[in-house]
Amino acid sequence: MQTYDIKVHPEKDRLPREQQLAWHIAEVAADPVEIEAPVTEMIINRVIDNASVAIASVNRHSVMSARAEALAHQRPGGATVFGCGPDVRVHAEWAAWANGTAVRELDFHDTFLAAEYSHPGDNIPGILAVAQQCQRSGKDLIRGIATGYEIQIDLVRGICLHKHKIDHVAHLGPSVAAGIGTLLGLPTETIYQSIQHALHVTTATRQSRKGEISSWKAYAPSHAGKMAVESVDRAMLGETSPSPIYEGEDGVIAWMLDGKDAHYIVRLPEHGEAKRAILDSYTKEHSAEYQSQALIDLAFKLGKQVKNWDDVKDVLIETSHHTHYVIGTGSNDPQKFDPKASRETLDHSIMYIVAVALQDGSWHHVHSYSPERANRADTVRLWQKIHTIERPEWTERYHSIDPNVKAFGGRITITMNDGSVISDELAVANAHPLGATPWTRPDYIKKFRTLTDGIITPQEADRFLQVAQRLPELSAKELCELEITLPAGELRKNPKVGIFGFGQ
Repeated sequence: MQTYDIKVHPEKDRLPREQQLAWHIAEVAADPVEIEAPVTEMIINRVIDNASVAIASVNRHSVMSARAEALAHQRPGGATVFGCGPDVRVHAEWAAWANGTAVRELDFHDTFLAAEYSHPGDNIPGILAVAQQCQRSGKDLIRGIATGYEIQIDLVRGICLHKHKIDHVAHLGPSVAAGIGTLLGLPTETIYQSIQHALHVTTATRQSRKGEISSWKAYAPSHAGKMAVESVDRAMLGETSPSPIYEGEDGVIAWMLDGKDAHYIVRLPEHGEAKRAILDSYTKEHSAEYQSQALIDLAFKLGKQVKNWDDVKDVLIETSHHTHYVIGTGSNDPQKFDPKASRETLDHSIMYIVAVALQDGSWHHVHSYSPERANRADTVRLWQKIHTIERPEWTERYHSIDPNVKAFGGRITITMNDGSVISDELAVANAHPLGATPWTRPDYIKKFRTLTDGIITPQEADRFLQVAQRLPELSAKELCELEITLPAGELRKNPKVGIFGFGQ
């Protein structure tokens, strides 16, 4: 890996483009390095994973709205929309919008956590949409996705956004633009301009993840993907973008991140070095914030030892800085204890998640968040007894660059009214590559079949899985079969109509 020292440069000391981070990213995207077999296999897994969660959410309100908007922009030879079948095509940027929203709606796909947070699977919808519209092959798509994962994960390792309350999709716009650049075989100059444009228009605050979390949480990554598609299109037309977008004296780092004295270290693959970052990411077995995955598994185990929930006096979760301050009691967010809170808020409340996991010994992407489940009296009483604290050792493990040390778990201690204690810890989720039951292809297929059961036919499930697992061999025509068709009449419409007639 090549190490880059990223600092702010005033106009009087203007940084040559060949030394700018956006240029270095573009060089990685333009490098025609071969994709290693394990990377290809993991990309197939994540294509299946994304389809699982997209179809499970296909008739949820946000997804119906995004789809309605996309279907108002139909285009012969365009990209497909999940649920609509191969004959319905829309402009690529709108397919990125609709499919990206479907993928993120349940917050149930892959994750990578370091200095920043990310769901790198958010790269796939935008890159796939462009591949379909531009008639690229499955092999081309794999190359583009490998770049998208590489760039996003490398940025997440080096540049913290949340410290300054900037949403993590600011790393997604540039990574999707870079991935599309690889997919299309664009020159470094064009990719460079598109990266700068994509970053410039995808920086937003983290208010979308605070308090009563709104439906925008599902739209934020699809918006970044849509903007990335448009940024590449504009750059291909010969247009330029704000530069240097990262290091400029009025750029993102100077005014949104660490300021004029900022100093970031970003590591990117050298020329000819394989793009392997996807192998460091991990998906979710449970539909909840990733930092809760190991704690859910641990709660399943500990909950079996409690006979009466009203005998519990206190539940303490010792964990990392992020878990405590973002989804724990360190957030000082009363919404995280509100039984009437939205699903989006509840899946960002480790107190609620642990309460339900302790009691149920299982997790379901719908039932575990239902109003009936959240308002159950004994659950609410237990929920109120749960609190978190940060432990330095867990924070250190969270930020470790050693994959054998890096962890997102914690310790749960249940104190009973009689003074007895039930306690244990778990560093990584069971499904994690270093967990008790690390996921392989059959696990992704099982997740797909579970989440799509009753929504699509078994025959359609079989067809999609066969196509997805042939991804490296797919022709441009076959790549448009990488979609899913719901039975007639099963794809719902948003009953409301917007000002432009979307939804009709």
